[in-house]
Amino acid sequence: MATLIALSVLAIITMLIGAWHKYKWIVPVLVTGMAVALALNINDWNTYRHYYNEMMFVDNYAVAFNTILIVMAMLVVLIAGHYFRNVVKPLDDVYILMIFSLIGGTLMTSFSNLSMLFIGIETLSISMYVLAGSKKFDNLAKEASMKYFLMGSFASGFLLFGIALLYGSAGSFNLEAIGLYATSHANDLPKMFYAGMLLTLIGLVFKVAAVPFHFWVPDVYQGAPTVITSFMATVVKVAGVAAIFRLFNHSFMAIQPFWSTTVVILSAATIILANVTALYQRTFKRLLAYSGIAHTGYLLMALVASNATSMGAVLLYLAAYSLSTYAAFVVLMLVKDFIYDDKMEHYQGLARRNPLIAITLAISMLSLTGIPPLAGFMGKFALFSSTLESGHLYLVIIAILGSAISLAFYLKPVISMFFKEGGQIVIGLNPWLKVFLVLLCLAQFALGLIPGMITQLL
Repeated sequence: MATLIALSVLAIITMLIGAWHKYKWIVPVLVTGMAVALALNINDWNTYRHYYNEMMFVDNYAVAFNTILIVMAMLVVLIAGHYFRNVVKPLDDVYILMIFSLIGGTLMTSFSNLSMLFIGIETLSISMYVLAGSKKFDNLAKEASMKYFLMGSFASGFLLFGIALLYGSAGSFNLEAIGLYATSHANDLPKMFYAGMLLTLIGLVFKVAAVPFHFWVPDVYQGAPTVITSFMATVVKVAGVAAIFRLFNHSFMAIQPFWSTTVVILSAATIILANVTALYQRTFKRLLAYSGIAHTGYLLMALVASNATSMGAVLLYLAAYSLSTYAAFVVLMLVKDFIYDDKMEHYQGLARRNPLIAITLAISMLSLTGIPPLAGFMGKFALFSSTLESGHLYLVIIAILGSAISLAFYLKPVISMFFKEGGQIVIGLNPWLKVFLVLLCLAQFALGLIPGMITQLL
């Protein structure tokens, strides 16, 4: 609860800084404020408290996922200061919307009532609709914002309809009450309850871009400002996954045989389609878009597993995925500063004159592929092992095949940078950017070498 209050106060302070025209203060204040919110969040470890008449529940699950959310938001704000360094117009509104979106994400990790889930999703989503189109004179940004808004509104309709049907069946919005109702009526649940659960699932998997609800992702990633896309690919993804697992673990485990087949199909279709489609992408942003879709498929495997190790595996996987994806977006931002587009051919020969940037991107791509000893490998190993323990061998085989396919497109920019002749651009890096890139590389190795530090938290 203190975390939510701290972030809300931070948003108000940021608005005041904008009103006072002290724009140089914004990034330092945001980083400091989020560091305070992170400390307050960690302080809630092992508290297990309900708030607002059981509307929210702060437990270790919420604390762990909020930690990833806040850390990734801090990293995005840090690089945003560099990304927007040449922008003349005031940017306080962009940073404020990021904080509002982060607040929505924290609600999605700690809700214990379906009405609070909806509030969290809409707080996050409405902010992101605006941020996607924040480059208002760019037609691609306007297209991205409109597509995201229309598809998001459509998904919200499914979610609301599903929540209404669940309430009509169970007589409560409370997750525990719905779970007790499902357990006590497992053999005679009304069809309205099943319909409500499936509609709610549709509304939620849209937020994490699972097939077939993924069509908005490539165009939105392509059109939105790159720093906003990095926020979308990390913070929004983590919040969506956390919401799905909290809802299903608390309310629908009693009827897992009913929905597990649906989730298996979603997972397998997402893995196969996303990895195959990524092979044909010619721009780096769209490649990362389909990469994010594919990783959603892997994460849904843990929902099917639902055993003692699955949540720890999800936490590690999200930490590894978010860090590697963020690092890839940082490289994309640096390259686009000089080239102004993200076509693959511009990465040819990049390693010759920009070795640190090339090494950072190579490590990120290898981690996302799942090459040891990087973080992505340990995340996939933990996730696949958890799914295998639950007896879903066929799903693990599909995931391994998907990872094998992904090797082709993840290595495409790496081969271009190190083994092809190409451009002679030299990307100037100031000292703090060099240190920042080195730390990102080391962090990906650290997560791969000591995964138990994260998997044992949940």
